[in-house]
Amino acid sequence: MLALLSVVFALGAAFSNALATVLQRKAALTVPRSQGLRVGLLFDLLRRPVWLGGMLAVVGAAVCQAVALATGPLTVVQPLFVLELPLALMIATVVLHRRLPPRGWLAVTAVVAGLAVALAAASPHGNLTQVAPHRWVLALAVSVGAVVALSLAALRRPEGRARAACLGAATAICYAVTAALMKASTHTLDEDGIVAFFTAWETYAFAAAGVCALFLLENAMQAGPLVASQPALTLGDAAVSLALGITLYEEEVRSGWWLLPQLFGVVLIAAGVLALSRIPLTQSLVAPDESERGTRVPPDDAGS
Repeated sequence: MLALLSVVFALGAAFSNALATVLQRKAALTVPRSQGLRVGLLFDLLRRPVWLGGMLAVVGAAVCQAVALATGPLTVVQPLFVLELPLALMIATVVLHRRLPPRGWLAVTAVVAGLAVALAAASPHGNLTQVAPHRWVLALAVSVGAVVALSLAALRRPEGRARAACLGAATAICYAVTAALMKASTHTLDEDGIVAFFTAWETYAFAAAGVCALFLLENAMQAGPLVASQPALTLGDAAVSLALGITLYEEEVRSGWWLLPQLFGVVLIAAGVLALSRIPLTQSLVAPDESERGTRVPPDDAGS
């Protein structure tokens, strides 16, 4: 029952994040544009009910993710977030009155099918509530080192695919670490109460990791095409979350010949995400500035 509950809330979090993306994008289209930072932008957005709805969706997503992580394995919850992009596109077709081309629907199907195959074959299980301190030290040291290395590699490259991919991968690591720390802090809240939650180091660590993830995400979106950053972000988050779930929380996945259908599922997901990241609707929704940098829209999708 708890496993089912975690899946339901993880899907709710993915849907809420997708809805927030669409609503905030719709609100941004209704306010005056500016080449620089404009203080009045926030006040303009505050007067848009659709933007407030997007912020409520963000809060709802955070609550759903916390409940999902508190009741289920990290190796189940985080991979379900690959559905966020397909969900955002489907919501956008309704809210923004846009059209998703046939190849977009095919890509959505590939992502959903790949996720179902990979999770069914892996069958993740196990859900510790406490992590030994030495495991946290090792995991955080490796994660921070990888983020720093990827960020430095990105800075040494000009704007383009390589830079965007490096920053996308760094963002993915931060998202996975945020989820792992959030899982620990929500267990503290559940078992020891609100005072223990606000005095636990994991609470402040996951907040810091989340801020870092948002900072890197913004830079990844500006560093190069979405087709480079989005696959690294989507697949990286799932992969690092899987590693953290196994090493920190002693979660288990099936091995042996089960690795073959798992690999097939991952290939389907990767192909679907790559195809979705090439669709103009995705670029205008997730990384709207790309069109301003000269991204060309293929003739067959110009009306999507």
